[in-house]
Amino acid sequence: MSASDNPDGLTQLGGASALPASPGEAVLEKVANPVSGTPYLVRFTCPEFTSLCPVTGQPDFAHIMIDYAPDKWIVESKSLKLFLGSFRNHGAFHEACTVMIGQRLVDEIKPEWLRIGGYWYPRGGIPIDVFYQHGSVPEGLWVPEQGVAPYRGRG
Repeated sequence: MSASDNPDGLTQLGGASALPASPGEAVLEKVANPVSGTPYLVRFTCPEFTSLCPVTGQPDFAHIMIDYAPDKWIVESKSLKLFLGSFRNHGAFHEACTVMIGQRLVDEIKPEWLRIGGYWYPRGGIPIDVFYQHGSVPEGLWVPEQGVAPYRGRG
């Protein structure tokens, strides 16, 4: 895809894109909401999210769920995938990773409403779930449960 084929100026869609080395280097791209003025929900599910413990350097794993109600922009999904992948070598606590993802999306696409659930797998025997929300759910918007069961272990 050439730049002339891409009226939105997207730089990552349509070809090979290297995984960014860090979330700060990742480029989140947006496109105009194709159904602006219509209330609807967009959901992204990332069941294999990874980051690093900032103390031990050991890998941490999470199931990330992102729901948002777009306003004028939607996030381009390949750029979101690369952004989430950039956490692979990023050292931060679960809370920081989850909230950073939500805040970065809010900064870039300015949705009417956004929520993110970070369902982290146990480290030291304790799972941690982290939730962040921006704005209020638009009136009349159907918002399904995220459907991620609480961690139960073998029980």
